[in-house]
Amino acid sequence: MKIHCLQHLKNDTLGNIGTWIDKKGYKLTKTLLYEDAFFPILQEFDLLLIMGGTMSIYQEEEYPWLRPEKEFVRKTIESGKPVLGSCFGAQMIAEVLGGKVTKNKYKEIGWHTVRSIEGKIEQSSSEARASNLPACMFPEFTGFMWHGDTFEIPAGAVKLFESEACPSQGFIHNGKVLGLQFHPEANRQWVRNLIRDSGHDLVQGKYIQSEKEILGKESFFENSRNLAFSLMDWFEEKCK
Repeated sequence: MKIHCLQHLKNDTLGNIGTWIDKKGYKLTKTLLYEDAFFPILQEFDLLLIMGGTMSIYQEEEYPWLRPEKEFVRKTIESGKPVLGSCFGAQMIAEVLGGKVTKNKYKEIGWHTVRSIEGKIEQSSSEARASNLPACMFPEFTGFMWHGDTFEIPAGAVKLFESEACPSQGFIHNGKVLGLQFHPEANRQWVRNLIRDSGHDLVQGKYIQSEKEILGKESFFENSRNLAFSLMDWFEEKCK
């Protein structure tokens, strides 16, 4: 399997997802948007990863590479390839598919409970495919968050997850395009990098945890790894 990654921050490693790729021995290529907006042709990869970022999806004037990136993501989705978007990446997918991205009522930072809503919605062919997603097998789990924006579930996509602070935590489109507001890639080093670069966001807030709280949750890091590996196994099947 050939995997291409859209990376928006210099210190944003792939964390758990990178570990999974290394274990599998798959080929990984990257577009480093903070250096150059150069995108591969569609035939050069099987799975697209769209990672997080401290910018907002609607800041096209400040980040001129956003327009060509959105067009590349649109073409990738239209080609039928599997796509995983994490946080900013999920917001990009949502906008490309016609959903609005706006400020969330609360900033959500740290480990927070994510609830699967699969049992609340009527089944359709798309939703039936979504039921094979590993995270949907659990009524709730803990995900790592670091965001102030939120997305509208695009028309034609299926809402999968919600949290207390943010009603839109995840969706699936066409059975293989997955947008997650939380970060399954979050391992300890990944989180340390984020705290080093964006620690100024750790202020008093209803859904903002302290650095000590975030780094002290060893079982949450282990669960995050297991969830990331399960999700990537799921994508591996989609690429066959």
